[in-house]
Amino acid sequence: MRPLRENGHEEPVIRDNRKIDPETGEVRVRPEDDSPKQEQQQQTPAESAPADAELRAQLDERTADLQRVQAEYQNYRRRVERDRVAVREQATAAVLAELLPVLDDIGRAREHGELTGGFAKVAESLEAVLTKLGLSAYGQKGDPFDPVVHEALMHTYSPEVTEPTAIEVLQLGYRMGERVLRPARVAVAEPGDAPASDDDDN
Repeated sequence: MRPLRENGHEEPVIRDNRKIDPETGEVRVRPEDDSPKQEQQQQTPAESAPADAELRAQLDERTADLQRVQAEYQNYRRRVERDRVAVREQATAAVLAELLPVLDDIGRAREHGELTGGFAKVAESLEAVLTKLGLSAYGQKGDPFDPVVHEALMHTYSPEVTEPTAIEVLQLGYRMGERVLRPARVAVAEPGDAPASDDDDN
């Protein structure tokens, strides 16, 4: 209880709330700091364990969500890039296929000695550009016949071959990379003698 003055009023109470003792320079410890707060701090680790576990579970869940979203985005980017490459290849293949008759004309002109002068330079430039785009011709006499890349226009038998063979190339085939734009049209010979016809039997 506060002391009373002579006039009957209570004297004011002055509290020194400074954290540093001005005389000793040491940190003061308040009496009220000792009990409830310290007990609360002592109880915090045990009481906060369930809360920490819940936070850890939420963090793991959010991390998993983020990783899943990132993986989906990467897959999306790869799919878009793959589709872009496929569309570009299809467009290039369509243009090259339209130019194949022009290359056939150039080839015939070259065989007949008509590819001379400025026309020869233009033809060479065109062939160089198409080669740069991935176009390549194939089909040679003596190649083993492959129905995937060859189209047989003529068929015969010959004892000089040991397997179905292109004995004559009637029209070159063209491919872009691994894609066949036009099969090589060939005459094919199979091993063996030609079978006897009904007229020979008579």
